[in-house]
Amino acid sequence: MDLRTALVPLRYITLPGHGPEDVVADPRGRVLTGLADGRILRIDGLDDPPAARVEHIAEIGGRPLGLELLPDGDLLVCDADGALLRVDPEGGTGNVRVLTESAAGERLRFCSNVVALPDGTVYFTVSSRVHPLRDWMGDLAEHTGTGRLLRLEPGAPEAEVVLDGLQFANGVARSADDRALIVAETGARRLTRFWLTGPRTGQAEPLVENLPGYPDNLWRGAPDGPVWVALAGPRVPPLDLLHRAAPGVRRAAARLAVRAPYRPSGTIGVLAVDDDGRVLHHLTRRRSGFRMVTGVCETGGRLILGSLHERGVAVCEAPEGKRRE
Repeated sequence: MDLRTALVPLRYITLPGHGPEDVVADPRGRVLTGLADGRILRIDGLDDPPAARVEHIAEIGGRPLGLELLPDGDLLVCDADGALLRVDPEGGTGNVRVLTESAAGERLRFCSNVVALPDGTVYFTVSSRVHPLRDWMGDLAEHTGTGRLLRLEPGAPEAEVVLDGLQFANGVARSADDRALIVAETGARRLTRFWLTGPRTGQAEPLVENLPGYPDNLWRGAPDGPVWVALAGPRVPPLDLLHRAAPGVRRAAARLAVRAPYRPSGTIGVLAVDDDGRVLHHLTRRRSGFRMVTGVCETGGRLILGSLHERGVAVCEAPEGKRRE
């Protein structure tokens, strides 16, 4: 059954900077995002773009990627330059604390996305141990399989590796019952389930494979809501062929990829999936003026799209209902 429907754009909110890579909504319907220059912003008034209020709430000194709001209002931030941070949005622009900069005795690099459990345990992803953020296309071409899922216990100075060998590990979200995590593997075009409890604790399995694009950040606003998946771009068949080539061929392709200018596709999309891997919605738009959707969240009947490429966020119409029959 083809669940594709049109992604309906409503408005664009220009930001004072580039690359709002991830977007999350707080209980008041405000959206938080991070820019390439290290600023964390909070956006209010999404239904009236000319009057939207954009507040500068923090400066992390690195490149913010994935975000996670905590119950006390603090914000977890993945710094692509190698740290997991905690930010107090109400504490002024200097209130940033480093939670960890290492895992298993190794300096972190390319932290990507993060989620927190009710007991305070934090899980976060590292996309690549070979290529930094600026060379992300190199990792997709080389297909290094060096992505990781890490766990940080409350008060621990260092994270531990719980899952290795992932293809560009990216977004991460909790299951509704907190028995598992869902991890986006961008390079494999799949969502992977990692069990936290039960007879398969510590094991991983494919949840959704052969996605129509490359999954990036994930968002779940409420336990009874779907997991929203940002698709950074549509499937590229030549890339699938390259992934089956010899390692030397892939490494050579990676060297070319990081030098070539990247122009995002005009086709954008997002998915909504449930904990059983069923696709509830596939929203897509061709020839879009908004490119490279890397983050998505839902608030007030609207989908908010973030992008590594854009200078603002898009506000779109959210679909009605939990599933299209």
